[in-house]
Amino acid sequence: MRENERSMSDISQGPGWWQASDGKWYPPEQAPSGQPAAAEAPAGQPPAGQPPAGQPPMGQPAYGAAAPAGVPGPLASWGERAIALIIDGAIIFVAAIALFVMVAIIGAISDVLGFLVLMVGYIALLGANLYFGFLVGQNGASPGMRLNGLKCVSEETGQVIGGGMGVVRSFAHIIDSIVCYIGWFLPLFDDKNQTIADKVIKTVVIKDQPKESFGP
Repeated sequence: MRENERSMSDISQGPGWWQASDGKWYPPEQAPSGQPAAAEAPAGQPPAGQPPAGQPPMGQPAYGAAAPAGVPGPLASWGERAIALIIDGAIIFVAAIALFVMVAIIGAISDVLGFLVLMVGYIALLGANLYFGFLVGQNGASPGMRLNGLKCVSEETGQVIGGGMGVVRSFAHIIDSIVCYIGWFLPLFDDKNQTIADKVIKTVVIKDQPKESFGP
């Protein structure tokens, strides 16, 4: 009786014990000829061939590397977004230069008139920024984004967020600036390549969209 208990057990009794097809564990001396005893994994370690807990299986992408579910395209990188922003900024910069030239000419005639033109110009530049935000919400892209094949969409639905929310998103970019401009560089480290404004409005910018020429 005791010999039978020694011959098999419901659990391994130590190094070298092997498990047969009947689910029982047998001591090393009873292992079939030519069959090595199965090595036991150290305590707290996963079985051989399985990844540690909390890590994705081999061959699968790391968490956060892909676009959110429902988003119709890969995420745009920080560099791609920066190029689009520079193009938008260049358009407004050219308008600003034209404004200040006009102010200088009119100011030489009348200081009061020059001041009024300057104030109207500032309002127009602010309006241009808000209009670009409206385009991002309404059509998914500003002029710079259209030229680079980028599109801003909701991370939850994959659809554009609407002109009104696009303007709100423009104001939300103030947060990106007041925290020492860190928000603008957040896409370099964020798993969804989002700025703070993107996180507030729940938007992402995707790439590989049809590129459009510059125009009205």
